[in-house]
Amino acid sequence: MEGINHVEPGGPPLVARLSGSVTMIKVSVGPVDNNAYILQSSSGDTLLIDAANDRDRLLKIISDQPLDTIVTTHRHADHWQALSSVAAATRARLICGQPDLEAISTGASVEGMIGVWDGDRVELGAERLGVIGLVGHTPGSITLSYEGAGMTHLFTGDSLFPGGPGRTTTPEDFTSLMNDLESKIFDRFGDDTVVHPGHGDDTTLGTERPHLREWRTRGW
Repeated sequence: MEGINHVEPGGPPLVARLSGSVTMIKVSVGPVDNNAYILQSSSGDTLLIDAANDRDRLLKIISDQPLDTIVTTHRHADHWQALSSVAAATRARLICGQPDLEAISTGASVEGMIGVWDGDRVELGAERLGVIGLVGHTPGSITLSYEGAGMTHLFTGDSLFPGGPGRTTTPEDFTSLMNDLESKIFDRFGDDTVVHPGHGDDTTLGTERPHLREWRTRGW
């Protein structure tokens, strides 16, 4: 059964209004169903979350509206395959979590990337998206939060999905990610908060909250 804001790999993008001034375009790109999110402001500013793959598709969707910023949610290569080429075509500023900056810059062969972390803001015209650092899936994974039309939207990369946290490789990383998710996400935001993950369908914190203890117990 399809979940919230489902998009098919290689299929048409989904367009949704997040507020009176911001529109979200969600599209699945690449061979492992990566979500790329394009946020367009009514002021003419555009932000891309994860230039994961399919450069030509992304540039076609962005079209004539200049791309101001590309945010890469974390260092894993499937999330930045198109970063260098989209950056070259648009001259957008590049942002990622500070602890992942060197790995992304080297892997994607890009320069001038800006590192951000807890409490920083990313501009989208007159709008501001909050930065939340979540350590565990990678050392520098970030989530972006947007407050729009009475509802919060979280772009979580691979740190939180429907059904649980993102993959970790050690018990210490799992504990770190769960601690950050509980303290920085579930303890802070309400049940109607929408989660936009790096792969697959969206979910809400209210849907996932009852399973926190289950995730802790199973260890993934």
